[in-house]
Amino acid sequence: MLSRLVQLLPPRVRRFLRRIPVLVRLYQWLQRGQLTRDRNALIALITVTVVIGISAPASQTWFSPSAVVLTVLAGGLMLRVRSLGVLLGVVAAALLYDAIAMGFSRVGPGVIATIIVTAVLATVLARSREQLGVKGLRGEQMLLELRDRLRRHGEMPNLPPGWDSTVVLLQAGGSSFGGDFFVSVCDEQTLEVALVDVSGKGVDAGTRALMLSGAFGGLLGSLESERFLPACNAYLQRQRWDEGFVTAVHLTIDLETGEYTVESAGHPPAVQFNAGSGTWRVSSAKGVVLGVVPEMSSEPESGVLGPGDALLLYTDGLVEAPGRDLDAGIDRLLGAVESLVPSGFKEGATELVTEMAAARDDDCALVLIWRK
Repeated sequence: MLSRLVQLLPPRVRRFLRRIPVLVRLYQWLQRGQLTRDRNALIALITVTVVIGISAPASQTWFSPSAVVLTVLAGGLMLRVRSLGVLLGVVAAALLYDAIAMGFSRVGPGVIATIIVTAVLATVLARSREQLGVKGLRGEQMLLELRDRLRRHGEMPNLPPGWDSTVVLLQAGGSSFGGDFFVSVCDEQTLEVALVDVSGKGVDAGTRALMLSGAFGGLLGSLESERFLPACNAYLQRQRWDEGFVTAVHLTIDLETGEYTVESAGHPPAVQFNAGSGTWRVSSAKGVVLGVVPEMSSEPESGVLGPGDALLLYTDGLVEAPGRDLDAGIDRLLGAVESLVPSGFKEGATELVTEMAAARDDDCALVLIWRK
């Protein structure tokens, strides 16, 4: 396509292009048709650059030589690295033309430095997009879609009458991605939930959390409850990651009888609220963190939730602090959650997590399930 367009140019124009060293490579590439993949965007950006370059000496009010920085930015978003290099060559030629026509004082070091910095950033952006194999802002859109999928995984399913719940996930630094995630499944008779904490925080742990949420969500409800954590451990062992470990707490509740079983894999202990005595009891369930040893072992705990009782799951971001004992952090959390008891736990959970996490730069998560 492009080679045919070049052949349509008048012979005088083609000879003129061959005499300009800066445009020789561009001319040869157009002749060979090497840029067909980006041809429309490249032709449009070259046209805009040429128009700005030619018009700047005639009307500086409407066309400034520095305006070519816009085409450089657009090239970083739309072109591959090879095509962007061609565009940058045209930009350099346009600046040289303006400097000769207007005087080098009008196209000073400030303009040139700005365009050089912009060109470097555009090249980095184009190379990143080329590695991902996406165009424009599609890479960012993919991340947004993954974020939304992770959030959907973190939604509690509809529970039968007599049960209620609340889930709060708060990522470090206000990021959309974090290392804490929640998966659940409910078949109207049995509820299974898993709260997982990937080592690290924010975006650094978010990519692994995105992958694990899909894997753990697929395992949950597909296996017997006692096989869930061992299967998760086996999956992590196959990944051979060097980034760290994963903690998790797995809860199974019979929604008809209120009987439950909680298993932990290196996770902060679950806590049960007894409505009759108005006290909180820390679970004794414990186990080895996931992904560290081939054979995962744990000591589960069972109990019964009566009317008004509740179970609290959380991640270490809510209770751990440098130089402070873990038990003290748990006591502080339970004291804060106590204020939610009169309203049935539903109101104020988000504000409570936000307030407790304000002094910590870590991902935080809280899950409350109670029987009405």
